[in-house]
Amino acid sequence: MQRLLNRNAIVTGAAQGMGLAIAKALYREGAQLLLMDVNEKAVIAAAKEINPNGERAAGRRGDVTKLDEVQALVKEVKSLWGSVDILVNNAGGALHTPHVLEEIREKDWNLVVDVNLKGTFLCCQAVIPEMAKQGKGVIVNMSALAGHWRASLAGVQYVAAKAGVEGLTRQLAYDWGKSGIRVNAIAPTVTLTGDRIQGLWEAKGEEERREVLSAIPLGRLGTPEEVASVVVFLASDESSFITGITLDVNGGRYLR
Repeated sequence: MQRLLNRNAIVTGAAQGMGLAIAKALYREGAQLLLMDVNEKAVIAAAKEINPNGERAAGRRGDVTKLDEVQALVKEVKSLWGSVDILVNNAGGALHTPHVLEEIREKDWNLVVDVNLKGTFLCCQAVIPEMAKQGKGVIVNMSALAGHWRASLAGVQYVAAKAGVEGLTRQLAYDWGKSGIRVNAIAPTVTLTGDRIQGLWEAKGEEERREVLSAIPLGRLGTPEEVASVVVFLASDESSFITGITLDVNGGRYLR
């Protein structure tokens, strides 16, 4: 049985990597999807890959840091399918910024905080009033183990932004629970989601990679599909009494 049948979802940062894996997982469970990304060509191709006839998946260019663009896409989802039931705030990451403190420029800080934290806030701000009218809705925010521990492949700007996402998640869950809206976050550890992460991982020496893996009780890195399956769980009725949490998906990494 499909757990998200006839539910309508927006997934940000969905053109590739983690976002695309999440979109595919939601689609398999019956959801109708609007994939949002700043890379227009890639996000349109991603939507066609998921659903070639375009009936249940659409790809649109959108910048999560621009409220008017976010609001326009929320309006489009309502026009296409009648409601917005699920929002997955996946857009973010370290965005190719330095991780060494002395090398981080003000524009690096602004970029990472704007996309990861401000973008999550703006998407929530645009969607929550619509969900409140419906009396129900689910939001899944993408944090990271760095948000409540530390980073391995990113700098302090990323750690600060993800910590902010977790605080935003808790407060929105508290404020809007009575309106039937659940808000949770997911915190993966290093996941090989794209060329940048793959490159950073491979750039580490064998001993350093072995050290990272030894700190993960399950002994390996996670996959985008494993993270996506947790998004499905939090978006579905299986988690109907869960809100305001950040769920670690890290193989037990910070148990040591």
